[in-house]
Parts: sequence; structure tokens; C-alpha cells
Amino acid sequence: MRKRAVVLTLFAVACGEGHPGTARPGSAGLVSSSAAQVAVRAADAQVAASRRTALVSAVERASGAVVSINVTSTRQLPARSPWDFFFVPDGARVVQGYGTGFVVRPNGVIVTNQHVVANATKVVVTLPDGTDLPARVLGEDPLTDIAVLRVDRQGLRAVAAGRSTDLMIGEWVVALGNPYAYLLGNAEPTVTVGVVSAISRNILPTGEQTGLYLDMIQTDAAINPGNSGGPLTNAAGEVIGVNSSIFSNSGGSVGLGFAIPIERALRVADEIIRSGSVRRAWVGLDVEGAAAMRNWKSQGGVVVASVTPDGPAARAALRAGDVLVEANGRRLRNYLDWEAVKLDLHVGDSVGLSVRSGGGTARRRIVTGDLPTVTAEKVTVLRDLQLINVSPQVQAERGIRSERGALIFKISSEVSRATGLREGDVIVGVNRSAVRGASQVEGLLNVRSGEVIRVYVERDGQITFTDLVFR
Repeated sequence: MRKRAVVLTLFAVACGEGHPGTARPGSAGLVSSSAAQVAVRAADAQVAASRRTALVSAVERASGAVVSINVTSTRQLPARSPWDFFFVPDGARVVQGYGTGFVVRPNGVIVTNQHVVANATKVVVTLPDGTDLPARVLGEDPLTDIAVLRVDRQGLRAVAAGRSTDLMIGEWVVALGNPYAYLLGNAEPTVTVGVVSAISRNILPTGEQTGLYLDMIQTDAAINPGNSGGPLTNAAGEVIGVNSSIFSNSGGSVGLGFAIPIERALRVADEIIRSGSVRRAWVGLDVEGAAAMRNWKSQGGVVVASVTPDGPAARAALRAGDVLVEANGRRLRNYLDWEAVKLDLHVGDSVGLSVRSGGGTARRRIVTGDLPTVTAEKVTVLRDLQLINVSPQVQAERGIRSERGALIFKISSEVSRATGLREGDVIVGVNRSAVRGASQVEGLLNVRSGEVIRVYVERDGQITFTDLVFR
């Protein structure tokens, strides 16, 4: 009996009945159980709250304005087999590409990279909800690698623009984009997270790079093919850059991604929306370039190689041999720093310079102007061929070797294909006659039907020719 009593006592303890210190039904024991449940719920709520980080909120704020871009383009590629000459006219290939963009105005204005839509014949934008919309390219700027698209849709969600000028090294950033989006079959943007690795990065030009990637934001957030043109945001969800390029041997992310500062992207976009192109500022001087970087001296600075007569720099009393040490408060270490300053100038802007000249340091101020080719008088021949006179100012702007001739400022694609001439060519001779100006060309091309004429041009610093037959 004693053994049985012990068993019953243990059972009673386990049930919480009939034991000193335990609660009976309706007593304070239930209060303790309820408090435990409240504590569990509070802990769950705390865990849930900890999951909703600033980065999650940043993604929620920006992702609704991120779009996928599908581009159909025609590119000239070398023939891979003799059959290509029969089935692919003129060596043209239809190429499918993809990228990312983001809405900057609710009325359907989208910013992306220029290299995403280069040579596009068709552009389709996919909204985050999966809706496909045809897009029109409003304008492109290869120099800054920015393009602007527009879709016919109102009330779209637009991004909030932040500032890249107060970024801190090490602060969190979020890259949104659509790497391999159409291969994965999803329209929603994907997210990668990293930090600001560096600011004011200048990327040396390469043969495949058309734009000037200057003053870039460097991040270790993964950026892969298809991310181009997407936004880089801060932890508040504000866009501080446009994801544009990576350093990689394999084509995938290795933690070296670069973004165009948002201020530059929006300035270029505004100009494209307003006038269809970007109005470049002219300073009227050239500096020693990449070769000078190899001979870099500890005191830094950029050596002025030449000053254009009657240009903005000449009016500011600058001359060849001067050393630009600082521009608008920015220290100039090499020519890329100077190019970065020029890239963000508007026509009419003032540039304050610190200059080493004649053994001392002086202050100079340049007021920028329009490019000489923009203000020069245009002469149109053959209906679609626009020419301007080669002047010392035009010669300096375009790096032309010939002191006289007619620069091809604009030419239609049809005339270019028919003649072999290109924008930027300088017509220096027709048959045996030297060309001294644009107005002279029209008379020299006035020939009889079937007559062959030889046109001599300067192209990339070399003299070449093309033969034309007028019918």
C-alpha cells in the first residue's frame, strides 16, 4: 500500500492537483499559463519585427518602380559561314537582349542604360505585375550611358531619388534588377545587397566601352547580366545610382559593381526629355591623357596640352603647359578627374580652377560655352548630308588633323550605306580638287549621271577615299 501511495502522489504532482504549491482549477496557475502564452506571442512579434529590417522596407519602397526591358536590335556581325551571305543580308543579325530600368515619372518615363537599348528596333517593357508594354526610345546618350524610354501608361509608381554626394563608405545599398529575367520567367525584380565599397571611381576606357564611366559608385552587391539600367538604392529605398557595369573575367559578379550617380542620370534624362539630346558644355582646352598618367608625379595635377583660340579657356588666360590642380573644389589627380568634372557641366556653367603656372599658383575661372560644331553654320547637300566648315575651334573639338575641309555633322543611314561616308568624316577632296569649305562640296558633287567621282576623307586621323556613281 505504501508503494501505491507513492505512485498516486507522483501522478497528482504531474497533474498539478493535491500538492502543496500547485494551483487548482480556477486558481492563479491559469494566470501563469496565460502569461507564458503572452510572452511567447511577444517573442514571436519581436522576431517578426526583427525580420522587417530597413533593407526590407527599402526594397518595398523601390521595387514597384523597377521594370524589365526586352530589346530586339540589328547588329552588323562578321559572317560565320558562306551561307550567311545568302540568308543574312548585309551581314545583319537580329539580336535579343534584356536589361532593367526604373520609372522616374508616373506618366511612363523610364531611365535605363544606353547600352541596353543600343541599335534597338523594338523595345518591350515588363511591369512588376507582368504587364508587357511597347516602349519608345526618347533619346540616348552614349557618353554617359543613359537612355530614356516612355510607355503609354499613366499613374505608374516612380522611384524616390536620393543623393550620391553624401554616401558613406560601408553603408548598406540594395541593387534591384532582372538578371536572366526572361530565362527565369519572372517579371518581379530580384534583390542583391551589399555596401558602398568606394566612391568617385574612374574606370579606364577600353575597346568595348563606349561611355565615360567617371565618378562611379562602387559596390559589392552582386550585379549580373540583366541588371544593367536598374536602380541602386540606399537603406531608405532612395535611388542613388544606376547599375551599369562590372569587372569580371567570367561575366558574372565578383563583387566589383559600378553605378552611375543618380544626379548625373537625372540631369541627362531631363535634357533628353526636354530636347531629345544632351547639350554638351565646351571648355576649349585639351589635357595630357593616359600617357601622362604613366608619368604621374607626386604633386598631381593635369597638364594642359593645348588651348583653342578664342575659346572659353583662352578667354580665361589659360595656356599650354599650365597645370590644373583643382576644379570646382575637386582635387585633380589625373585626366580622368578632369573628364569627370567636364561630364557634369552645363552650358554657361562657371568652373573655378587652381592652376600652377610660371612657378606660382593662380586662380582662373572658365565660363563654358556650346560646342563649336553645334553653333557652326550647317550646309546641306544631297538632301541628307549636313556639313560644316573645319575651323580651328572645330578642329580642336573633334581632334581633326586637316586644317581645311567639310566635316560631316549629320548623315542619314540611307546615304551612309549608299556612299560609305560616316558622321565625323572630313571631306578634304573631290577628284583633283581640294575642299576648303562646306559650301564648295555641293558644286563638286554636281556631276552628270553615270559619272564616277572620288571623294577623299579624313577618318580617324587617316586619309581614305570612296568612289561614288550618281544615277
